[in-house]
Amino acid sequence: MDFGTGGLDFAYEVMRGYDALVIVDVSRQGGEPGTLYVMEPDEVEGGIEDGEVINPHGMDPKTVLRFVKSVGDWPGKVVIVACEPTTVEEMGMELSEDVAAAVERAVDSVLEQIAELQSNKAYEG
Repeated sequence: MDFGTGGLDFAYEVMRGYDALVIVDVSRQGGEPGTLYVMEPDEVEGGIEDGEVINPHGMDPKTVLRFVKSVGDWPGKVVIVACEPTTVEEMGMELSEDVAAAVERAVDSVLEQIAELQSNKAYEG
């Protein structure tokens, strides 16, 4: 499903309950634009603190997962396939050259993650 900037919609969908979740997004990790990352957020990372204000229209995946954890609905195994962006300040629907060049590799990575999540290997250990 594509949630775009609909973070609250994404949070509600995650709270329906899943054994596994693959999130595809951008992530600034300091690498070259177009670099792909596969990350597994730790369930024990902090939830939303009492009194903390969150913008329901601007919830990034990390905030969504913190929100979901706070209400006790962790979705099971979570994997993030992310791409280092060239820039995220500009609004628009076009991909930079570096990110566009990474799309096919990202699709392959997502399919690999899904295949692993459908096996027992992902849940061992």
